[in-house]
Amino acid sequence: MEQTALRPKPMPGREPGGGERGGPVRRPHAARRRGRRITTLLLGFFAATVLVLAGVGLGTVGATVIGMSKLAEMQKLAARAAPGTKSAPGTPASGTPAPVTPSPAPAASAPPARAALGVEAVDAGKAGAEIVAVHVPGPGYTAGLVRGDVLLTFGATRIDSANDLVRAVGKAEPGKEVKLTVLHRGGGYQQLTVVPGVVL
Repeated sequence: MEQTALRPKPMPGREPGGGERGGPVRRPHAARRRGRRITTLLLGFFAATVLVLAGVGLGTVGATVIGMSKLAEMQKLAARAAPGTKSAPGTPASGTPAPVTPSPAPAASAPPARAALGVEAVDAGKAGAEIVAVHVPGPGYTAGLVRGDVLLTFGATRIDSANDLVRAVGKAEPGKEVKLTVLHRGGGYQQLTVVPGVVL
């Protein structure tokens, strides 16, 4: 009786009689893997193209919206500068120009300019307005304000909150020096001089 448990098993790729199979080894799954790789590569390329084109489209739309808002702002400024020079847009069918009616003069020539510090502030823990952002360039940056400073006074006005700072800056004259009392993050007090800028 033969004992099959002790018989050696043939190695993969070899026939049981000790001989080798002739010809190349066939791998049927290799073609599927290659096809999957190509499909994955093409889908990745397609997704990347869509994302790039979407980004370009969004950027173009954003630039157009910003440009249109700037154009509208410039048209408003031009309309304020020359209120009576606008003529009617069309002409009648006879070819003669339409009569121009002068527009009434505005009640106020231009709104008064408002002062600005070029900083963003929130209520501080106790008293004052804490600076959370300083616009560069800007009057606050020029004066030496940094993020984390707490404004305690603006001119002769005591600042207890960010709303107090807004009111005090709104009452200031643009271009006129104002003294500030500042508590720095390190604990030191300092007097600074700022010249509020103009906001139209």
